[in-house]
Amino acid sequence: MLILKSGTKGFQERLGKIVRRMELAWAEGVEQTVQEIIQAVKARGDEALIEYTHRFDHCPLTKEELLVSKKEIAQAYQAVDDKTLGALQLAAQRIKEFHLQQRYQASSWIKQEEQGVWAGQLIQPLKRVGVYVPGGKAAYPSSVLMNIIPAKVAEVEEIILCTPPSPDHQNKINPYVMVAADLAQANRIFKLGGAQAIAAMAFGTETVPKVDKVVGPGNIYVAAAKKMVYGEVGIDLIAGPSEIVILADQTADPDLIAANLLAQAEHDEQALVVLITDAEDLAQVVVARIEAQKARLGRQDIIYHSLNRWGTVFLTDNLEQALDLSNQIGPEHLLLMVKEPWAMLAGVKNAGAVFLGNYAPVALGDYLAGPNHVLPTGNTARFFSPLGVYDFIKRTNFVYAPSQTSRNLIEKAAILARLEGLNAHAHSLEMGNKTNKGEG
Repeated sequence: MLILKSGTKGFQERLGKIVRRMELAWAEGVEQTVQEIIQAVKARGDEALIEYTHRFDHCPLTKEELLVSKKEIAQAYQAVDDKTLGALQLAAQRIKEFHLQQRYQASSWIKQEEQGVWAGQLIQPLKRVGVYVPGGKAAYPSSVLMNIIPAKVAEVEEIILCTPPSPDHQNKINPYVMVAADLAQANRIFKLGGAQAIAAMAFGTETVPKVDKVVGPGNIYVAAAKKMVYGEVGIDLIAGPSEIVILADQTADPDLIAANLLAQAEHDEQALVVLITDAEDLAQVVVARIEAQKARLGRQDIIYHSLNRWGTVFLTDNLEQALDLSNQIGPEHLLLMVKEPWAMLAGVKNAGAVFLGNYAPVALGDYLAGPNHVLPTGNTARFFSPLGVYDFIKRTNFVYAPSQTSRNLIEKAAILARLEGLNAHAHSLEMGNKTNKGEG
């Protein structure tokens, strides 16, 4: 890992690259390829889906095989051991309990204003949502739970899941993913991956229904597809490679710092792995512990490239500067491994999720803590939030003005309408005022 001291030229240059790294990661030619896939799915529907599934996932499927059957789901349960099933059930329960708190806070409301007008908001769930989860050789049942359960808690009428099949599973979906989808109560599951799956959900085909919103993680092609279909459907966010920033002082455990950094490094060759500390001796020990622990882990190539590309230790003058640095980066995951993490929490302005103390590893949040692990990346924590119930509801404003509405209110509204040159607006107000019996 690169170690850089505050005040040096390399310190600021590295910080700038980290903040802008999503711009650097957008590969040339991706958008053109994705645009071609989207247009093909729009024009040829299921035929294009079958073609791309064969080409990219190496799974020859018929139109009828795109939809996962009840028999396939039953077979998936048989392939999952009891211990794993129990862990998935516990995760589903805890995720649901956390998101129910959000649902209780998202309710319709109405208020009578002082001058006779009633105003409020209707809070309603979306009708149909499409969830995408990467697959193929990899399995991400936790992402299935994290994306579907908030939609279910929000009372979305229909939730469909698209995830790619694999030849390793006889051209079917990973059984753990199917079981997770069933536990989360997805209504339909389709064997579809990549940009073609996003296009299918956005525009609809003979087999895949058009949805109102698409959510879920994916590679750069999936991210580009979501970006391109936005406007036709809603999307959650454009997720990039995983990120971790650990803010540590002299009291932090170097072994635990190293373990958390490595946990994110194994995600992706482009994963961001950063330690910010005011303790130079701690930094040196952490780097040594990373090397020692890394030797005992798998995914060596991925970890090596991640640490080599984006592994950074920033040495700051104090913890205040360290926190400011973290807020500039706005990481997906922020660990406060300091003596007083609760005191520092109030100063966190930009982060997807914050983990406090030595004993709250990011992996706990990934699976079983309860909060959602779908988080903003690439400096977008400045304006994006974690996935939640709020992403699956919509708000509709309403106004009721009885005949007793204050004349003063109507007259003032007409003044503003004429100020903007909208005389018909003023006319509509004054027409109502003719029969208004309000005292004003």
